[in-house]
Amino acid sequence: MKLTKIFWLAYGAIVLLIVLGYILVKYGIIGYMPSLQELQNPIDHYASQVISADGKQLGTYSINENRVFAPHDSISPYVFKALVATEDNRFYDHSGIDGRGLLRAIVKRGLLGQHSAGGGSTVTQQLAKQLYSATARNTIQRLFQKPVEWVIAIEIEKIYTKEEILTLYLNYFDFLYSAVGIKSAAKIYFNKSPHELTLAESAMLVGMCNNPSYYNPVRSPERTKERRNLVLDRMVKKGYITEAEAASAKSEELALNFHRTDHRNGLATYLREYLRRIMMARKPERADYNQWQDQEFYQDSIAWETNPIYGWCNKNRKADGSSYNLYTDGLRIYSTIDSRMQQYAEEAVQKHVGKYLQTEFNRQKSGSSRFPYTTNLSEKQIDQILWRAAKQSDRYRALKADGLSESDIRKEFAKPVSMSVFSYRGERDTIMSPMDSIRYYKSFLRAGMMAIEPQTGYVKAYVGGIDFSHFQYDMVSVGRRQIGSTMKPFVYAMAMEDGMTPESGMLNAPVNYGGWTPRNGSKARMGETVSLRWGLAQSNNWVTANLMAHVDPTGYRLVDFLHRVGVAERELYPSLALCLGTCDITVSELAGGYTMFVNKGLRTTPLVVSRIEDSAGNLLAEFLPIFTETISENSSYEMLSMLKGVVEGGTGGRLRHRYNVPGDLAGKTGTTNNNSDGWFVGITPRLIAATWVGGEDRDIHFNNTAMGQGATMALPVFAYFMNSVYADKSLGYSPTDKFDFPVVARDSIGGAGYIEGEVAEGGDGAGDSGGGYSGDAESLFD
Repeated sequence: MKLTKIFWLAYGAIVLLIVLGYILVKYGIIGYMPSLQELQNPIDHYASQVISADGKQLGTYSINENRVFAPHDSISPYVFKALVATEDNRFYDHSGIDGRGLLRAIVKRGLLGQHSAGGGSTVTQQLAKQLYSATARNTIQRLFQKPVEWVIAIEIEKIYTKEEILTLYLNYFDFLYSAVGIKSAAKIYFNKSPHELTLAESAMLVGMCNNPSYYNPVRSPERTKERRNLVLDRMVKKGYITEAEAASAKSEELALNFHRTDHRNGLATYLREYLRRIMMARKPERADYNQWQDQEFYQDSIAWETNPIYGWCNKNRKADGSSYNLYTDGLRIYSTIDSRMQQYAEEAVQKHVGKYLQTEFNRQKSGSSRFPYTTNLSEKQIDQILWRAAKQSDRYRALKADGLSESDIRKEFAKPVSMSVFSYRGERDTIMSPMDSIRYYKSFLRAGMMAIEPQTGYVKAYVGGIDFSHFQYDMVSVGRRQIGSTMKPFVYAMAMEDGMTPESGMLNAPVNYGGWTPRNGSKARMGETVSLRWGLAQSNNWVTANLMAHVDPTGYRLVDFLHRVGVAERELYPSLALCLGTCDITVSELAGGYTMFVNKGLRTTPLVVSRIEDSAGNLLAEFLPIFTETISENSSYEMLSMLKGVVEGGTGGRLRHRYNVPGDLAGKTGTTNNNSDGWFVGITPRLIAATWVGGEDRDIHFNNTAMGQGATMALPVFAYFMNSVYADKSLGYSPTDKFDFPVVARDSIGGAGYIEGEVAEGGDGAGDSGGGYSGDAESLFD
């Protein structure tokens, strides 16, 4: 009787202590107890992701944790089954604490020291530990953390369903290499979405949950494979899979498709950086810009007022009144980019610029002491250019901060050091001085290319350079270069608006305009009155200048017209010479301006984002095409017919006879003085692509027009891109697509067919030096 009484008193005391402990923990008197709001939103930091138009993740934005939310229905069922079978066999039978498992752990691990007996923590307790427990410094501290985690686990079970708990666990777990959460893990280890994971892949990832550093598939593949097979055995024991399924999965190698997450790598790197910059932008204030950044402040101010995506994170507010943050708010940014077309565009740039042009440039410049610059510069001028670049480097700023004098810094820049440098065959280790490395990097030709759907404004491909890791300056939306003869269609469009037609006559001869006489790349039909159609197809400077003198001799009208077609250049100086492309324009602005020729006179603003959702898939913003009426519908038809002539018998003829691009085509080549810039804008019924190729500095260029003209430098990129697009039937673009001409205009578009051969255009002829072709006349033709 006395023993019974003692037993019940002890039992009651234990129960009372448990209840008291539970109450003390629940109300935060002992240990840390998260608030209800924290329990309802346990993971408040998710990386935002950029998603392509065809549903592929292009990249993410994060600071420390690259966690992208994956809802339950987007994760392979194998993952959940593997997790339950391995980590918590009775997960669906308990309410946060598994009594049997806890007792087994106390007896076997605590009393008998059998460390292989398994732990007593449930998935819910593990989640509570990951979410709310700091790393314990010792065993005693860990023992005190356990009861707190039990209480938190019980509270979690009250709030969430079993499926939600498993989903939270998988979204929170760190699988190493910035693979935080199952979605990032599937991407980094297998380059897949979570729902695409196979049985073997699911088992491997769940096996890592026991100890990701120990079961690291990159460093310890055999050990990880053994752990994966153990997970498969437990799935068989649980009845989730058959012995045959397990045997088949065990026979597979790990088959990793491993790649670290890095915003410098992958598809559309320049676009992702562009989106990060503009979405997180604040309202432009002049005090935030350097003295020499007038153009940047000007265009950013326009973008803040007119572009809904510019500054979106700071223009819009969350429910709590704070601004959105790309790095923590888990936004889903749906881009207009098509991942397949982006791949084709990047491949086209690499194929032509990297594998052909760069080789030819190096061959042409080899042996020159002034490499990669023109021999027109002195060694002193080149040194000034290179030193100016050196002073903009982090190395220079660090040495300056250390108190070194200018002469001492020069000595440091002349010392050879070990470094890794870019090459088209991959990074290579070498020894060279910092000054030599600057010269080395300047020797690479740069490029920018953007493809846009004129009917919607959707940007389908965006290539801002040759390699984002080493050349981060964006030549699509940031870099500005003179556009040469790609300006001419804007001048001709004004003439069409004035009532002229493609067959209107214009003198093809040099004329002195107040001290300026433009040069021309060819003397064909010199002194004759030629049609505007012929003049544009041949990219004739004399015809264009004479036309400009008729429609806008002061240049003010053209400046206004350029602003209406989307050019945000602050220093557009009105002059007659402007007609030959002496102003600086971005690839994006030029591509957007040309949309009016296909779109019945309506310019379509380039659009890179279609909608933004929060991490739960709720729509936050939707972006629709923006149209601006620029020219009449009839003028657009007349311009398009002339631009077809550029391809069918003018400077763009090699699209047909060399690159065999099929279907309806139009376009315009462009070359600036000294062959510093090569341009091509290619036009199809449903796509427009603008391409620029040139050196970082204007004094880095080919020695002759045959190699330096737009038809050689930029046009082939468009050709390779379009041939790939047409070859991929899944994209829906076809060579059978036709330009939408009215019947009257359709009958007149063949007028360019009589033009023989393909003429190489010269420079814009507007500068003091350089200009048109000056070599053997035979090389003007293919």
